[in-house]
Amino acid sequence: MTTQPDVINDCRPVEFPGLDKLIVAIDTAVALGDAAAVTRSLRQALCALIRDPEVRLPDCVHEPVQDHYARREIYRSQRHGYSIVAMTWGPGQATPLHDHNGLWCVEGVWHGELEITQYELRERDGERFLFLATGGIQAGPGSAGSLIPPHEYHTIRNPSSEAIAITLHIYKGPMDCCSKFHPVDGDWHERERSELVTDALA
Repeated sequence: MTTQPDVINDCRPVEFPGLDKLIVAIDTAVALGDAAAVTRSLRQALCALIRDPEVRLPDCVHEPVQDHYARREIYRSQRHGYSIVAMTWGPGQATPLHDHNGLWCVEGVWHGELEITQYELRERDGERFLFLATGGIQAGPGSAGSLIPPHEYHTIRNPSSEAIAITLHIYKGPMDCCSKFHPVDGDWHERERSELVTDALA
């Protein structure tokens, strides 16, 4: 079951060890301005932070949700606009093919492993979209990747039948909606606009 998100901003963040270190690293990267430079800096910072024993995510992100992968916003910067969302992936949980609503994003694996498949939009016919898979990776703890529109189409899946996975996602701004793409005929997909909600932090 999902709930409305808690109020999270610069003034009242969720407290956890290493939060200040995380914010300083992201603020420094975002100040670079250019999307490519920002995401490159964030990938490097996130890889280091995941391995830093002084940074420990809130206990709640270690709890999966039975019927969907959990999205918990743990920080939102009113000053710079970015949002940090921790996701918890139960065994076998996955996303459909989707975009990021035009937002750049850096995603790091905190725990477990995930399969990420990237797609390229080749053709559009009204509300039908032709996608081709362009590559996939198996991402483990300490790894990070980025997406910059228009190269933002992908799927994510926890391939384990037993273990959970935890990822941290830094978005240019709050990602409260996206487009999901459902296969209808071979590589052709139909688009569904989807409102995104976040799960409770407790």
